[in-house]
Amino acid sequence: MHLIELQSHLDNLLDPARLKDYCPNGLQVEGRAEVGRVLCGVTASQALIDHAVRGGHDAILVHHGYFWRGEDGRITGIRRRRLQALLANDISLFAYHLPLDVHPELGNNAQLGKLMGWEAEARFAELDLGWIGRPAAAAETAEQLMRALAARLGRDPMLVGDGGRQVRRVAWCTGAAQGYFEQAIAAGADLFVSGEISEPTVHLARESGVPYIAAGHHATERYGVLALAHHLRATCGLEAEFVDLDNPV
Repeated sequence: MHLIELQSHLDNLLDPARLKDYCPNGLQVEGRAEVGRVLCGVTASQALIDHAVRGGHDAILVHHGYFWRGEDGRITGIRRRRLQALLANDISLFAYHLPLDVHPELGNNAQLGKLMGWEAEARFAELDLGWIGRPAAAAETAEQLMRALAARLGRDPMLVGDGGRQVRRVAWCTGAAQGYFEQAIAAGADLFVSGEISEPTVHLARESGVPYIAAGHHATERYGVLALAHHLRATCGLEAEFVDLDNPV
């Protein structure tokens, strides 16, 4: 498949132009013109690039790429080594941040809900990033839901607040969405699940009576790019591989 064809396919699928993001979405680093093998992962770390080099991949597709707003843009140190490895090996880098969060089928929130058996009923927060709906089991407590998350994600989430509260409506937003906690409460959530947690989150959970689960930024955002790998294999005939490089955060 030609690189430009792949770029057009991904841009049409994820529609990044409609979203104001913190980074450029789409093709961030241009490599060879023909693409047959794509390596998919959460973050464009040096370890992921090295895996792509060893595997003879033509392109990398991630959720967390480069050139974030507010970063020092100088190409030195770690940034230089990463870009040098991509360019020296003629490997393209595609990154889709918010477009992969909000996609109704392949997105991180859609895929986490599917993994957990949660039935989405509505959206909330800016860009409709937050999802809210019914949990998989009726009359499930926050602590029981936390244990279900641990089993599915393969890591121990952090639960703050009332673990015994019954969860009739669960809200979720993958990654670092602790800033949407108040909006989740206003939307009628009995529990909010995200990836990360901040110091004020603890007080809000305790004082509102709505518990909060931090299930891991990386852990909650594995599934969108995994779904993209399946999509590329099924629709584009590409050899698309997903690799999960462990990250405890």
